[in-house]
Amino acid sequence: MLIQIRVLFFLLPVLMTACSVSTKQPAPETKEEAGLLQVRPSASSNQAVLSLLQEARVAAKAGQLEVAEAQLERALRIEPSNATLWHYMAKLRLNQGQLDQAVGLAAKSNSMEHTDRILQADNWRIIAHARSQQGNAQAARKAQARAEALAAD
Repeated sequence: MLIQIRVLFFLLPVLMTACSVSTKQPAPETKEEAGLLQVRPSASSNQAVLSLLQEARVAAKAGQLEVAEAQLERALRIEPSNATLWHYMAKLRLNQGQLDQAVGLAAKSNSMEHTDRILQADNWRIIAHARSQQGNAQAARKAQARAEALAAD
């Protein structure tokens, strides 16, 4: 139950934001909500990917993390170079307790996207959180510092 609550806390706001994007008009890369900027899929994401993100959101809300994972994996097969999708998968892995995978996926997302500082900063937050949970305080501080530096720009 605690893991499901953590998943809802971390994953749902991102997926809910992601799924509200319409492909008929360009959407901004971020949405300000409660003073926080959140990562959103790019306006170039195709309708199938947006639909899969919606299904992942519904599944995560229902506590069906395996279904959410499957929908994100399908979206990644459609758009394998979509850094935002890798970011969402990193968040899901973090919430599943798969810390090494979360770090790797967040790093992969950062390697694909060099202009979206909000996405990069959030990826570094994922890495910081994972490193902290792994007991590596020094690596967690470094990752958090990178996130803060990106967010400040």
